[in-house]
Amino acid sequence: MTEPHTGALVEMTGVTKRYSGVTALDEVDFTVAAGEAVCLAGENGSGKSTLIKILSGVEQATAGEIRIGGQAMTHLNPRTATAAGVMVIFQDFSLFPNLSVAENIAFASELSEHKRFFNRGHARSVARAVLDRIGVDIPLGARLETLPVAHKQLVAICRALACAARLIIMDEPTTALTGREVSRLLDIIRLLKTQGVAVIFVSHKLAEVLEVSEKVVVLRNGKKVAEGPAETFDTASLTKHMTGREVHDAAPGPFAGSAETLLEVKDLDKPGSFSDVSFALRRGEVLGITGLLGSGRTSLAKALFGLVAPDSGSITIDGTSVPLGDPIAAAEARIGYVPEDRLTEGLFLTQSILRNVAVGRLKDHERGGFLDHRSLVAEASDWLQRLKVKTPSITAPVQSLSGGNQQRVALARWMARAPQVLILNGPSVGVDVGSKADIHDIIRDLGARGLGVIVISDDLPELLATCHRILVMKGGRMVEEIAAGTVTEDDLSHKLAS
Repeated sequence: MTEPHTGALVEMTGVTKRYSGVTALDEVDFTVAAGEAVCLAGENGSGKSTLIKILSGVEQATAGEIRIGGQAMTHLNPRTATAAGVMVIFQDFSLFPNLSVAENIAFASELSEHKRFFNRGHARSVARAVLDRIGVDIPLGARLETLPVAHKQLVAICRALACAARLIIMDEPTTALTGREVSRLLDIIRLLKTQGVAVIFVSHKLAEVLEVSEKVVVLRNGKKVAEGPAETFDTASLTKHMTGREVHDAAPGPFAGSAETLLEVKDLDKPGSFSDVSFALRRGEVLGITGLLGSGRTSLAKALFGLVAPDSGSITIDGTSVPLGDPIAAAEARIGYVPEDRLTEGLFLTQSILRNVAVGRLKDHERGGFLDHRSLVAEASDWLQRLKVKTPSITAPVQSLSGGNQQRVALARWMARAPQVLILNGPSVGVDVGSKADIHDIIRDLGARGLGVIVISDDLPELLATCHRILVMKGGRMVEEIAAGTVTEDDLSHKLAS
């Protein structure tokens, strides 16, 4: 094993990027040393993605200088960036699902060596070497699409190492991982650093990446606003630098015991997913449901909205039974559901923001057989304004918005339908810290207005900041109920892991 290198591996000096008069990066200086992990932090639109695109050769800087390994990179493009040892692992990993582990790991290196034929034996040899390098055992012949997310990510890391990566840029590396998988990933990052490989983290889960980062760089509105050793930052100070404001996420106070029961779930059962699930939700209460991956929490969330049909049990609202496995009946009973994967399940990405909000309200704006477009626009605009959706136009496609604003649009759609119960599955997944705090404020406000809110999440700080009670699931069963203010994040983490 080699010792960590010294000196700057990457030096970006005065880097500026303008798009049609809009300055995305404004004279940013950025350095990474060999064997160093850097946390690149900032809200959506801060310039993080632009900086990464420039460093990886996808975009060209308008002004500034870039040096990699001491060499000036005057015409940086993806091929020259890869040759210089810069590799990016995107959120979707950009792997080939129909190819084997060995083929995915070795494909890029074989391509970069301009080989005319793909040698499967050599590919297996290359793949085995890099898997051994990071101490991971994944079947070389397994088709990638059969692997869990954590293994896919390790394959992406190994692919980068097979291409002699000196700098690996990781975009939201822990979003889809469980606590144990995150811990394993961070251990591998520590190992790579001892081998001289540098890492840049772009992440919204700041506490995790701070564990292995030596340095933090914060961007806001295209400018570098803070830089320093990781130990001088905590989540609160990082959030303030990123947003330019104080963000407080205080735990909710005790819930009024006299509130009436709104939703009651009894003996809900679906073999293989969850069993004997019973709980009550009171009017104005924010109830958290958490558990590790595979605990049954997502299947339960879908069952409450009728997307999964339980074999037995009952769901009632205000004493009235809601048919199981029927999302239309659930919606008519004024149950709303915002899914965890808003991109594929929650929004019509190519459609306008207006249409995404209004889709469930068209019949309520019918006048004499015609759609009253003016009242529809007025109602949608009102909810977009209340939820602080930032957009130049409600006719813009929803895919043009940041993650936080997309989540607000999904919320606006359901709020326009005046739900009694709102189920939020992973409400702040993939959003920046400023938007996350705003979403938490919205959740608390929904409860204060008398809605029953169910927050299903494995983000423990989120649960502690928004919920009056937290139910813990393991193996498809409810195993514990925790009142707000009675546990710390470490306590809750231990309860999940034990």
